[in-house]
Amino acid sequence: MTGISPKILVVFCLFFLLGGCGYYFPNVYSGPEVSIYMPVWQNRTDKLDIDTVMYHSLSGWFQRSERVNLTRTKEGADLILAGEIISIQLPGVGWNTQARATDVKVKLHLRYVLQDVQSGKILWEMPSDIWTEDYNTLAAKADNEDKAIRQILRDVSERIYLGTLARVQAMHRDQ
Repeated sequence: MTGISPKILVVFCLFFLLGGCGYYFPNVYSGPEVSIYMPVWQNRTDKLDIDTVMYHSLSGWFQRSERVNLTRTKEGADLILAGEIISIQLPGVGWNTQARATDVKVKLHLRYVLQDVQSGKILWEMPSDIWTEDYNTLAAKADNEDKAIRQILRDVSERIYLGTLARVQAMHRDQ
């Protein structure tokens, strides 16, 4: 057999991708310390505690950065990150022969905004962000709907965290 060994190829690819091409870890913020006031999100759905789950998911992401601090009070905060869970829908997308839904798509409609406290300027606003996750109703687990919702909240929390860091970095770069 001729050619490059798979192990050498993998090492070469990793070296090429990570070395010298400007790669950085987007979840690391190294600028000036920033304080973000993040109230519990408004919950406009009938799904209890979804706002609390969202808050904890977002908080978990922000705890990864030593330079970004979440605060429960607006006083002294540099930014406000607020949001609301507008609606949750559970449309069936798969059906069995008895006309019962076998597959459901959780559809979560969110709105959030990042605002500079001092200037009042909106740094980032998502007035209508829709996330979906499928789950099967025939599976043995009764909490598949809750798992699908938690997965959406983890995914959107990561997006909001990375988006917030990008805007904070841009804000300090522009100053």
